Amino acid sequence: MTFWEHLEELRGVIFRSLIAVFVLMIVVFLGKTVLFDKIIFAPISSDFFLYRWIDSLLALIGLSKLEPFSLELVNIDLAAQFFTHVKISFYVALIVAMPYIFYLLWGFIRPALYDVEKQKTKAAFAIASLLFFTGVLVGYGLIFPFTLRFLGTYQVSAAVPNQISLQSYISMFSSLILIMGVVFEMPVLAMILSKLGIINREMMQKYRKHAFVVLLIAAAVITPSGDAFTLMLVTMPLYLLYEVSIRLTQKKKIEEDDSDQ
Repeated sequence: MTFWEHLEELRGVIFRSLIAVFVLMIVVFLGKTVLFDKIIFAPISSDFFLYRWIDSLLALIGLSKLEPFSLELVNIDLAAQFFTHVKISFYVALIVAMPYIFYLLWGFIRPALYDVEKQKTKAAFAIASLLFFTGVLVGYGLIFPFTLRFLGTYQVSAAVPNQISLQSYISMFSSLILIMGVVFEMPVLAMILSKLGIINREMMQKYRKHAFVVLLIAAAVITPSGDAFTLMLVTMPLYLLYEVSIRLTQKKKIEEDDSDQ
């Protein structure tokens, strides 16, 4: 295929991806009550599954339960609720459509690969989809609730009550969850770079301390709130992913001398 034929094929992949996201967005948009009341706003009350699990664990070891928790969101922008509905519908549709988008991308690059490369690349795309959803679930079920509970109840003085705006809540919610989905692709990236011979297991082990500092800086950049609590919550899974990436990379190939061959 010529360059323009490749470009035309890529345009088809992008077009089909956008159509899938648009259709899913309409479906999600129509399910407003379930989307917001049961999912998006679930972490603002003590009934959220993570808080109940922690209460059960604390009761099991004989400790007192968590303090009752609830937040009241406020809206001061006339159009904010509608555009929030549209934005969240798009984000959810994008997340749900990711396996299909990965499948389309796989179909685009597959003809250019050898049979051995096809098997390895196909596995990488499958793992990428799994890791993306894992990152989204970790962000939704762990990182965001802890961040919300800490920042939502923190006060410099009792004279200054917290009034959380809808825009602030949605911004942190969407940012954290999408960021966690993306950063969970680290092992796949490490696998690809290892296959290309750019990195190896020994190199990643050697620079483990340096990597922790880099990941800490990266977490500070991608953390929407910028507070130390959220920073550490994001850094911990990033470093665990780095350790997983070490296990998935190839060992350094030892070149044999001509006399030994």
